[in-house]
Amino acid sequence: MKISILGAGNVGSALAAGWTKRGHQVVFGVRSPGKKETPEAVSGTTQLSVREAAQASDVIVLAVPAGAVAEAIRSAGDLTGKIILDATNPLLPDLSGFDTPAGTSGGERTAALAKVPVVKIFNSTGFPNMLDPDYHGERVTMFYCGDDANAKNIAAELARDLGFEPVDAGPLQQARLLEPLALLWITLALKQGLGKDIAFKLMRR
Repeated sequence: MKISILGAGNVGSALAAGWTKRGHQVVFGVRSPGKKETPEAVSGTTQLSVREAAQASDVIVLAVPAGAVAEAIRSAGDLTGKIILDATNPLLPDLSGFDTPAGTSGGERTAALAKVPVVKIFNSTGFPNMLDPDYHGERVTMFYCGDDANAKNIAAELARDLGFEPVDAGPLQQARLLEPLALLWITLALKQGLGKDIAFKLMRR
């Protein structure tokens, strides 16, 4: 699958590393391609402008800071026929909450801006779990939500390729739950001192 990742930080690089190992074609969309913003360890990828990367791919992953989502979507150009996987969280700088109005979410805001199918996914855990979602033989649960069945199937497939257990959380408005789940992970890992080697797992009896 042809995947473009907008954003070359820890999350984008971790996703790219896993997908290239599974044979997917991954390009990064960055503001300054000549600066080699991605780590050298992410082999098998190239850097293009945001527009070039978006136009070269079927699936676009938003892995930019939440405040840069609108700019990234504008820079991507015509998104007709594309699918967006939104891995962002609209967190306040002090991690005390969200910069979205009550009763909405960053995922819904992304969909309103992009006007193409959006799936909220890869937002609820830290990048170390994206590099290795295996906990003693148990797969980390990756919740996702969206309004387009085909886009959700693709998102689930890509999560499974990384080693996650994908779980459908419902329509895109469920991003109002998945984004706070990310804040809970951050709080436990960083503020409560549990560290980044923690993950959420949906248990079944």
